[in-house]
Amino acid sequence: MQGAVTVSPSQVPELLLGLATVRPVFLWGAPGIGKSSLVREFAESLGLACVSLIGTQLAPEDLVGVPQITPEGRSRFCPPESIARDEPYCLFLDELNAATPDVQKAFYSLILDRRIGSYELPPGSIVIGAGNRATDGALARPMASALVNRLVHVHLRASATDWLQWAAGHGIHPWVTDYLTDRPDHLWSAPPKSEEPFSTPRAWHMLSDALHSFGFDAAGPKAGDDQTLKVLTYGLLTPQHAVAFCGYAKIVRNSYGLDAILKGDARWPHRPEDRDLLYYLADAFRGRLVKELPARKEHASGTLRQTAYRSKSLLVQLAEISVEVAQTVIADGPDGNPVLPAWFLIEAARDMPRLVEARR
Repeated sequence: MQGAVTVSPSQVPELLLGLATVRPVFLWGAPGIGKSSLVREFAESLGLACVSLIGTQLAPEDLVGVPQITPEGRSRFCPPESIARDEPYCLFLDELNAATPDVQKAFYSLILDRRIGSYELPPGSIVIGAGNRATDGALARPMASALVNRLVHVHLRASATDWLQWAAGHGIHPWVTDYLTDRPDHLWSAPPKSEEPFSTPRAWHMLSDALHSFGFDAAGPKAGDDQTLKVLTYGLLTPQHAVAFCGYAKIVRNSYGLDAILKGDARWPHRPEDRDLLYYLADAFRGRLVKELPARKEHASGTLRQTAYRSKSLLVQLAEISVEVAQTVIADGPDGNPVLPAWFLIEAARDMPRLVEARR
């Protein structure tokens, strides 16, 4: 299911306060963007216990309970203790749309009528479901229209601004927060078709925990090594983001920055073992040009024209080390349109032969 309107994590608590207190809500979102955490934190803010039921781990009898014979010789179903509570609580139906059809049916009366058999949820209880979309490559079964129509649907998107604000008070490793401050577009990536890691807020949180665990916030012999860093990042992030983050970490650890290269005080790293650093610096170089160069040349100040000239020379130097990396600087965006100003690309193509000859 795709929603025409999405909300950021910071908007969810207010929405749930107005919706979940009167109707059951279903929170849609990609894996790893914090749906479960948002629900638990919302329940805590209301002073309610949060009881989580995971749809993929349930059978119908886990909800309706098992039959018991009464002294009158009749049978009645006894719902599990985790559900049959006397005090109001938040019932969180996680991965609801990944449950089997029989389990989804068992949720009908619980969601609409707030009851299972003879047991009724205490007044003040709230019901919230959550799940991934079929387009995310996650386990998701179609929900029957009767179940869809029993829920208010809210679509969640990842937000770097919200996540960084949250990270500031939760001990997230400074490398992670500083990196994502510079590259907020790397917080989340669409799940790949194949079985490989991809970047999500959850993955960055896990990387932060691993960096702390391996001592990357320390100095000296106990600090983590480069090979360990690669294992961690490539095991959690998309390859593109892993390369960039490893390069960023080298800059932090070795005080090797783009500004020194732009000023001519340092060269592009050329050792094979520094290829990840080269990719990161090239990506940062591209970002700097996108940010500073105006769309039209006549709007460029004298300083910016000097920057453009120096940048063309740096492109030549970069191409001498790796044509592939140099091409990433001037490559088109994901939509197929140029990212850098057309006038700069034209001048770069015109002046490149002369600049190459001058370096011989």
